[in-house]
Amino acid sequence: MPVKSNNGSVANKFARAGYNTIVKRNSIFLTTIFVSAFAAEMVFDSVSDRIWDNLNKGRQWKDISAKYTTE
Repeated sequence: MPVKSNNGSVANKFARAGYNTIVKRNSIFLTTIFVSAFAAEMVFDSVSDRIWDNLNKGRQWKDISAKYTTE
């Protein structure tokens, strides 16, 4: 038997609040998309750089430059 949704449920209130604050106006919706994409790109770049540096520790120029440069 399907569960009937009550108009005053917490999930429905959050859905309405999200719709009214983000999706209702196109300018706010597009701004949210661009800001979210920018934040996701920054997180992805920092995580992938950290993984790359960890896998290649000791083989990158920043790790071995002291052996080859004189100041």
